[in-house]
Amino acid sequence: MGVISIRFNAREEKVLKKLTDHFNEDRSKLLKRSVMEMYEDLLDRKAISDFELKEKEGKARFVTAEQVLGQ
Repeated sequence: MGVISIRFNAREEKVLKKLTDHFNEDRSKLLKRSVMEMYEDLLDRKAISDFELKEKEGKARFVTAEQVLGQ
């Protein structure tokens, strides 16, 4: 497990304190969750970009819920 040291200025530390109080999480958990949410957003944007490219190329295909469920 890696350990990272982060320096915050006074404003950033104040924001972090407000967030830890609001979400009732310690700083470490809050920062880990923030990183994971940013990573999920990155993956979502990549998936959207890939779909849009397929759509432009006329390769996008849609299926019904019944087809997905095999009914």
